[in-house]
Amino acid sequence: MNYKNANIYTRRFCFEKGAFSVENGRFVNVLGAEAEDAIDLQGAYVIPGLIDVHTHGNSGADFSDGEREGVEKMAKYFAANGITSFAPASMTLPYETLAKAFASARAFVDSRPDDAAALRGIQMEGPFFNEKKKGAQNGAYLQNPDFEAFRKLQQDCGNLVKIVDIAPELPGSAEFIRQAKELCTVSIAHSDATYEEARAGIEAGVSHLTHLYNAMPAIHHRKPGTIAAAAEAEQVSAEIISDGQHVHPGAVRLAFRIFGAERMVLISDSLRCCGMPDGEYELGGQQVFLKGGIARLADGTIAGSATNLYDCMKLAVSFGIPREDAIRAATYNPARQIGALNEVGSIENGKVADFVLCDSELNRKAVYLAGKEL
Repeated sequence: MNYKNANIYTRRFCFEKGAFSVENGRFVNVLGAEAEDAIDLQGAYVIPGLIDVHTHGNSGADFSDGEREGVEKMAKYFAANGITSFAPASMTLPYETLAKAFASARAFVDSRPDDAAALRGIQMEGPFFNEKKKGAQNGAYLQNPDFEAFRKLQQDCGNLVKIVDIAPELPGSAEFIRQAKELCTVSIAHSDATYEEARAGIEAGVSHLTHLYNAMPAIHHRKPGTIAAAAEAEQVSAEIISDGQHVHPGAVRLAFRIFGAERMVLISDSLRCCGMPDGEYELGGQQVFLKGGIARLADGTIAGSATNLYDCMKLAVSFGIPREDAIRAATYNPARQIGALNEVGSIENGKVADFVLCDSELNRKAVYLAGKEL
């Protein structure tokens, strides 16, 4: 299929007017000559399909349930909302429960329907966390870093884990990081690390920061902590939940200023209550109450979000993040962090033709998976 008169978000992280084609589900002739039979997109904006590398669920389903049907339900919701790839996040749970969830991911990869987003990895969020910063994680299942346990989970699911989270101040964390970095991206999360402890983790191989600001010490001028240590290390990218609930708009703008658009990764951290009405839900064996768009535990602790990544991207723009930077943080950067840039994350010749047609304000008009409109 051939298209012309499109405003294409290109690898240069800006919109350029031109044509493109899709052959065998992949982009070709991006910004090349117009084909005679090209469909006129009449100036529509074309952006890569979004990639959520930190999401627990939606539509009543949670990845940690360990049900392939639930993963499919999640994936269909994502696709319908312009999120064409995802890496579901697990929770702090027993290893056998994690193994079941990871197996459901592998089963989905082997039998993905045409109208569902592609599962391109897993983020293993827990159990290697600090009790002091467990947030909505279940403290009953916290563990010290155990590389052999992680490696078994990784091997059993066919190496689908693309991000593993850890609190670098825990015993054995440095050695864990040095070994795990050879298998996937290692991220700091749910941590009470000092600046020095975070620096040590980064020097060992950390290159990612899970949900910036949340479940970590705030910046203090005498105790700068994890955020400052990560900001100084150019190889570290930082996730942020831009749902208007977890992080103040001013703090979202600050994060993009500190880390730069090239290192920011927009995530949803969405729960099973995403896309669902107010009510009571479950997360990692704990009750979650959704009211007015905010999900909280019974003690009032804010849990994950009820907002999908596409809406988080639009909210980031409304907070003052330049449109092109917000798109990059929801497409190219997350693809890089899970090692998927060869396939997705940008509109380039040879990559999978997952894209969204939208207007200048990023309101969706149509979603395409491998060049086919949903």
